[in-house]
Amino acid sequence: MIISILFVIFVGLAWGITVGAGYVAFLTVFGIIPRLTQLTKTFSKIYAYEWAAVLGAVLGTIAFLQEPTFSLPAFLLILIGLADGIYVGMIAAALTEVLDVFPLLAKRIGIDDRLLILMMALVFGKIFGSLFHWIYFIP
Repeated sequence: MIISILFVIFVGLAWGITVGAGYVAFLTVFGIIPRLTQLTKTFSKIYAYEWAAVLGAVLGTIAFLQEPTFSLPAFLLILIGLADGIYVGMIAAALTEVLDVFPLLAKRIGIDDRLLILMMALVFGKIFGSLFHWIYFIP
């Protein structure tokens, strides 16, 4: 019993360190925050962006571990969902812009002229995957 508990603790810490290192590498190596300030022309607010990223990671971890429940009006949930979607979209767009992932992928697999089809396949795959998850796994 103690060995299985120690194993779970070890695996949890290992995954936490892995995800944390990946997040930090994503933000620093790819220069996401400086690029975001450059695109939005808000160079003077770079420290606010950095603190927002740090506090978001810490508060998100705490919220994930505590599993809080809220009774919020529907319009607030819509605003929160919109903010979440904007965040995820900006991070994904920043990553693809920095790495030029899609043009590189299209060139590698030989479909340079069908880049729009590749993008739409990724979008619809994400939509259908999310719908499948929400309909099938979430009661």
